[in-house]
Amino acid sequence: MKLHELSPNAGSRKRRKRVGRGDSSGLGKTAGRGEKGQKSRTGSSVRPFFEGGQIPLFRRLPKRGFNSPDHIEYQLVNLNILEENFNAGDVVDQEALRAKNLLGKKVQMIKILANGEITKALTVKAEKFSAQAQAKIEAAGGKVEVVE
Repeated sequence: MKLHELSPNAGSRKRRKRVGRGDSSGLGKTAGRGEKGQKSRTGSSVRPFFEGGQIPLFRRLPKRGFNSPDHIEYQLVNLNILEENFNAGDVVDQEALRAKNLLGKKVQMIKILANGEITKALTVKAEKFSAQAQAKIEAAGGKVEVVE
């Protein structure tokens, strides 16, 4: 087989739909748009979620909740994650966690939670600690440093 002998399989290349090219094409006269109506007109477009003048769904539903602009989101890290990924004597901070892909891409504040056990003496630097996590880290011989 040579390059000039290649040809596509039957039916693998679909021809584009040419509308409005006479009745015998099967898409003449109304060009596949049906009879009359808003979407049959030239240049017509209906905005998303338009329901023909009926009150749209997003306006029929009640408003709920409130998003505070002052809300701070913390990236939560449990002690079992620190136990698995760090060696005794390591300094655990945002850079160290990010280097091991334990944090998301968005820069956030970190809160250390007490889920799991820790047996290694680590120096942990974070914005917040739960009371139990702080107690467990210090009981294992580690240090807790609150970053401002």
